[in-house]
Amino acid sequence: MITIAKTITQINPNAEFSLSNNDISTIEWREGTTPISAEDIQAKYDELVEKENNLPNVKASAKAKLIAGEALTEEEANTIVI
Repeated sequence: MITIAKTITQINPNAEFSLSNNDISTIEWREGTTPISAEDIQAKYDELVEKENNLPNVKASAKAKLIAGEALTEEEANTIVI
């Protein structure tokens, strides 16, 4: 499950912050962390959710290619090697 906290750490792995109820409007930036705009967080969140929702399709494609002896894309390979 993609959360706002996970999204923020995808943008800035060193970010120090707190938030309530997975709500962007409640983010408090700490320890001098440069704030990330709500728009940038929402855009990255949407991207991560779309990628997560597409994961079953990518896994199925990877499996079919492996069975057929075809080359995998990097995205497909990443679904089976983590």
